[in-house]
Amino acid sequence: MFHVVLHEPEIPPNTGNVVRLCANAGCRLHLIEPLGFDVDDRALRRAGLDHHERAAMRVHPSVEALLAALPGLPLFTFSTRHAVRYDVVRYPQGSILMFGSETRGLPEDVRRLGEPERRVAIPVAPGTRSINLSNCVAVAVFEAWRQHDFRLAPP
Repeated sequence: MFHVVLHEPEIPPNTGNVVRLCANAGCRLHLIEPLGFDVDDRALRRAGLDHHERAAMRVHPSVEALLAALPGLPLFTFSTRHAVRYDVVRYPQGSILMFGSETRGLPEDVRRLGEPERRVAIPVAPGTRSINLSNCVAVAVFEAWRQHDFRLAPP
């Protein structure tokens, strides 16, 4: 099981898509405040459909609170500013996969929390912008899960 973290997400449908993804891949979703929406937002529920009841989701007031709640777990920060490709690292079970907001990404101080070899990027064609947040999360989750032969961790 992996922990997916969205740092200050802004767009309800993106987070709703990640709710659905986490439910289907057996991940836990963590949201870092402030959020750009209310967790009861209709758009969030609509995008997550009925999966919000099957997805374990927790809201944290800060990155520090998140790390205190998940002590000692490997932390991977995802950013277009990183150089290590997401597909060349090993994701241990229980890893934290942290993503930034849709418009700002992860702040530099948060990007640097992970070990240098765990500061990863999803490549995109030169001259293009990064891909959608929920797509980035899906790419990372499926790579991490693939490395464990798509086995779900016990609850």
